[in-house]
Amino acid sequence: MKLYRALLISILLLIATVTGIGVYVANHRCVDFSALEHYDRGTPTILLDDEGNEWARFQFDRREPITYAAMPEHLIQAFVAAEDWSFFTHSGVSWRGIARSTLVNLYHGRIVQGASTITQQLVKLLFLDSQRTFSRKIKEQIEAFLVEQQFSKQQILETYLNHVYFGHGIYGVQAACQRFWGIEVSQISLAQSATLAAIVRSPQKYCPLTHPLSAKQRRNIILNTMHNLNFITSEIYEDAKAGDLAIVQVQRKQCAAHLRETIRQYLEDQYGKETVYSGGMIVQTTLNRDIQEKAERAFHETVAELRQSIVPEIDGALMTMETQTGAIKALVGGYDFNASQWNRAMQAKRQLGSTFKPLVYAAAMQQGKRFDDVALDEPFEMISGNAIWAPKNFNHKFIGEMTLAYALSHSNNIVTIKTFLEIGSEPVIELAKKCHIKGPLHGYPSLSLGCIDSTLDIVTGMFNVFAHDGVYVAPHYMKWIKDKWGTKVWRHMPVEERVMGSDIVGQVAKVLEHGLHRIRPIFANQWFEGHAISKTGTTNDSRTCWFVGSTPRLTTGVYIGCDDNRPLGANIFPLRTAFPIWLSLYHALQPAPERFTFDSSLKEYNIHEKTGVGIASAQEPGAIAILRKDQSHA
Repeated sequence: MKLYRALLISILLLIATVTGIGVYVANHRCVDFSALEHYDRGTPTILLDDEGNEWARFQFDRREPITYAAMPEHLIQAFVAAEDWSFFTHSGVSWRGIARSTLVNLYHGRIVQGASTITQQLVKLLFLDSQRTFSRKIKEQIEAFLVEQQFSKQQILETYLNHVYFGHGIYGVQAACQRFWGIEVSQISLAQSATLAAIVRSPQKYCPLTHPLSAKQRRNIILNTMHNLNFITSEIYEDAKAGDLAIVQVQRKQCAAHLRETIRQYLEDQYGKETVYSGGMIVQTTLNRDIQEKAERAFHETVAELRQSIVPEIDGALMTMETQTGAIKALVGGYDFNASQWNRAMQAKRQLGSTFKPLVYAAAMQQGKRFDDVALDEPFEMISGNAIWAPKNFNHKFIGEMTLAYALSHSNNIVTIKTFLEIGSEPVIELAKKCHIKGPLHGYPSLSLGCIDSTLDIVTGMFNVFAHDGVYVAPHYMKWIKDKWGTKVWRHMPVEERVMGSDIVGQVAKVLEHGLHRIRPIFANQWFEGHAISKTGTTNDSRTCWFVGSTPRLTTGVYIGCDDNRPLGANIFPLRTAFPIWLSLYHALQPAPERFTFDSSLKEYNIHEKTGVGIASAQEPGAIAILRKDQSHA
């Protein structure tokens, strides 16, 4: 029954084609081929920077038409061998091909093979839908016959090769050569020609960017066909078959490539691929091109050096946001976008380490503690069941008495844990939640040392609270989206919440200045004017190195680490890894020499960093400046 049905369909198809061509030609003697000159690619979606200038776009294709004369002969031969052996002799429809496919279909007892010529494929690309119906197939064959009557074989091939799809938004042989090998069509080799011809049957299966093995296997089949058709000699065939694909994935350097990809994914999820690539939307982003370019340079230069000196696979991320608004001005999601589209700034969860400590001390200030209070740095153990927890400081030393100001500014672990235990876990957890640190947040003492995972954008938003007078603003990268008619279809809704009082944040922020004060003389030639606050962070075995720093206008977070979370090695700290990126960026930006302003109820006092005793001059050894409301501890 299946055999009979396949035979009947094939015979009917042949009769209908012949009859249809005769009737159609009698009434339609001209095909409007102007679509070739006026092909509508749709309107791309445009991304604007914070000055209203385009910095990226999303569009379906990358057609770069070339003439038939610019196409090497072996490229033409490869496509003829792959798609249409009798292209130069048939009149649009291959009767031999129809006969061959009929026999194949009879053998299988069902329709498994068509007989589309290159001309038919061109007609389908330009004029018809992709539905596999009997009527559409007849119309395709008729249109192909008419095209052959009005255009030369060279014109048909030129148009076809300029429109054929190669996957990944690549249309046309010129764009494919540039993307896959970084060359012009005129430079393409025989093996590369066969590779292109291999793709078009199914870009999803044979695109060498994603399926190199399948692409190579089909390339070799086409080379064999070219040999059988006497297009190439046996020696040339063997040489070409032995070569690798040598795909280089050449891409134009993209500005903020990881952010661009994040925006693309969001837009496609919300509005669909068709609208994103051809619907003409306008997206107003928060990106600043100057800051982004400087951030990329600072990040890549430092990470390139770290890959030479520490671990070849080292990577990380950077994010800069506007202190007052949360608008993301720069984002670097990794070292090489072509190697990995994973946006580490928003997707990589890393343990926070000591970047969490400012929240512990802010909660302590809320509970009545002061930065001139003194605690003892000493060996410390806690027993839970059969387990003993014995935390250490990063330098494995204990130095005795110190103020809370010294403990925070030097990132001391033991005093931080003691402070956490004194005030209890609830105030710290509550404050962390207000700063949008996502859980689970357990009240274990290890929480005080940042034993919780989070992403860079969350950490940067949290730290920004200390630069923004205790007010949390959510980091964001888009302001609004307009459709092609100019109507706003989406608008950013600001998230702004006060999470701690001005007097509390002022006391913590003042102490966060001291870490930079200590290291500034080492980097005097690279520094910038104005105030800055900062916090470092290092997790166990230096798996992640953090640096978060703010000026009154910008807050930037940086982390460095390997994607597999391997240790970076002994004595690897933020001062060598993350901090140089931050400093290089701010040195390049040269921010205005602004100063942080603190709550008017706070007064500045100089104390000794170890004893907490008042000191007359900030120039005396061991002096540290703190803010407080009274002098009762002076």
